[in-house]
Amino acid sequence: MEKVVNMSHWRRKLFLWMVMVIQLSLFLSVFSTEIHARKFLKDNDINTNDVRLHISDRQVIIDNGLVEVTIENPSGYLIGIKYKKMQNVLERRNHISNRGYSNFLKYWDIVWDGDSYDKLETKHVEVITQTNDIVELSFTKTWNSKNHGKTIPLNIQKRYIVRRGISGVYMYGIFERQEDFPKAHMYQIRIAFKLKEDKFRFMALSDTIQRVMPRSEDRVKGHSKPLDFKEAVLLTNPSNPKLKGEVDDKYQYSIENKDNKLNGWISNHDSIGFWIMTPSNEFRTGGPHKQDLTSHVGPTALSMFVSTHYTGTEIDTFYKEGEAWKKVFGPVLIYLNSASLKDDDHRKILWNDAKRQLSEEIESWPYNFTRSEDFPHSQQRGQVNGQLLVQDRYMDKQLMQAKSAFVGLAPPGEADSWQKEGKGYQFWTQTDKIGRFNIKNVRPGVYNLYAWVHGFIGSYKLDLNITIQPENKIELDTLIYDPPRNGPTLWEIGIPDRTAAEFFIPEPYPQYVNSITNDGADKFRQYGLWDRYSDIYRDSDLVYTVGTSNYSKDWFFAHVPRKIGDDWYRPTTWQIKYNLQDVNNRGTYTLQMAIAAASFAEVEVRFNDPNSDRPHFTTRRIGYDNAVPRHGIHGLYRLYSIEVPGYRFLKGSNTIYLTQTRSDNSFEAVMYDYIRLEGPNSLNN
Repeated sequence: MEKVVNMSHWRRKLFLWMVMVIQLSLFLSVFSTEIHARKFLKDNDINTNDVRLHISDRQVIIDNGLVEVTIENPSGYLIGIKYKKMQNVLERRNHISNRGYSNFLKYWDIVWDGDSYDKLETKHVEVITQTNDIVELSFTKTWNSKNHGKTIPLNIQKRYIVRRGISGVYMYGIFERQEDFPKAHMYQIRIAFKLKEDKFRFMALSDTIQRVMPRSEDRVKGHSKPLDFKEAVLLTNPSNPKLKGEVDDKYQYSIENKDNKLNGWISNHDSIGFWIMTPSNEFRTGGPHKQDLTSHVGPTALSMFVSTHYTGTEIDTFYKEGEAWKKVFGPVLIYLNSASLKDDDHRKILWNDAKRQLSEEIESWPYNFTRSEDFPHSQQRGQVNGQLLVQDRYMDKQLMQAKSAFVGLAPPGEADSWQKEGKGYQFWTQTDKIGRFNIKNVRPGVYNLYAWVHGFIGSYKLDLNITIQPENKIELDTLIYDPPRNGPTLWEIGIPDRTAAEFFIPEPYPQYVNSITNDGADKFRQYGLWDRYSDIYRDSDLVYTVGTSNYSKDWFFAHVPRKIGDDWYRPTTWQIKYNLQDVNNRGTYTLQMAIAAASFAEVEVRFNDPNSDRPHFTTRRIGYDNAVPRHGIHGLYRLYSIEVPGYRFLKGSNTIYLTQTRSDNSFEAVMYDYIRLEGPNSLNN
């Protein structure tokens, strides 16, 4: 009887345990379902989270549920961006100086008065806007004359905006000089980002320029060999064996302003993308064709606003004592996105999503959510419409449509001054098939209208000032461009397109290849192409015969010195041979010589006498753009209309001698855009 009682006791305990287990399982199931539901909402319903702001003595945090942005207070240095499971996409391994995070992570900087760097550390923070939908902050500093020579003479506002539903942060700067400020050069203005090196290894700049990149350590001694300048190294022992034998040089990734709208990096392990988006070029300098840096080894991502790259000091970055100035740089968007690691082509998914977001930003420009009176919204801007035609009676007796011409508004100046303009705003567009143009969203101000037309030399400028006021719409009369022309074309070399891209670009040395720039339109970006001239023309210089030679095969893309030994060079003389059936000894001929780039170079021009002591024409020393070593296919555009009396020519065979006289190094060179010999004016006879 006692045993029966004991068995019943254990059965009851077992039953109670089973009930408890079932209840716990049901609870865990419900709890897990709720957790997953909340996570799904957090990851997918991007509009459910308000934008939150927290300010402490040391830092400011803005969080919209998609990104968490941390800014040092009051320096304004961006020290953290949290996205998904990545606690910070920015590199944090460097030490913190007593000036804050001044040499890494994210920073604005200005290069001024030589090689002085100012990281634009601010002193105060102000909340401009704070709602559930948007937070805008301004970090400011007012220049004090006590800091003369120590900090850039500039009043600074660095602004950050985080919006509901946008996985990123908008950034812009407002910089001001007052009338009592001292003189200063401001050679470079930019925002630089250093990303986590153990995460971001894949760089993307365009549909075609994308690749796995070397690490910073791959560029140091023992892992690489320095080449002709510090930016270029040959990877000899990289961390990724697949990159061995390739050249790394940040200038190989430069892009023209008009195309430099999106660049960034991808973390393959996390399937996360980091992108810089620039929806407008209005605040960049040098016009639509100025080239500048993008992303490069670091991993570094750049938003360049002002620089002397590919122009040299000819671009205007000097501010006189007492010269007042104010400009807004940006906004640009720092955008983050993600894709599933299960996707085989997650890189393509991230890139395409970044392009989609960029399209939305461009469509939204100018932004209406900024809260600075210095950044006018669309209703505070104007536009200019018109049509551009070309008149060249030696090509066509009728007016020709300026198809795909570049037309822009820029500060008043000479016809080509916009390419050297470094202080104001510029607004550019391209004409349609019949030469019509519409320049939208122009800030109030006084401008000149400029243009250049593919296939025609020279530059157009409308000889009147255009004053833009809010909401005004200016309809211009039909504009007629008369390109430089003194007579009929006797022969021509190249295409008037302001580049040397149509000329012969040699194969790179096999030991100096960057695989991403090895073919097509990017071939000119390869390292060492300048020295290939001395290999191809070992015993004598280039000779081009009109009617027989082909400029795409027989005209080297850059007129460089000849290398005759280690660090030894000599000037080179190119010849253009041609025949004239008749010569007008009393007439005036014209040699139109358009130059696409020049760096510490001089071109002397002689007709039929290579040994004359004095050339018929010389450019004198021109150019600082350094386009040859920086892998650019153009720099600043120049046009020389060289008049030549008829008695200089011979009936039958003639030769023009072009001598590039400077030869201290292989980078003293010119690139020709187009050369044309015109006969005497025949239309007035």
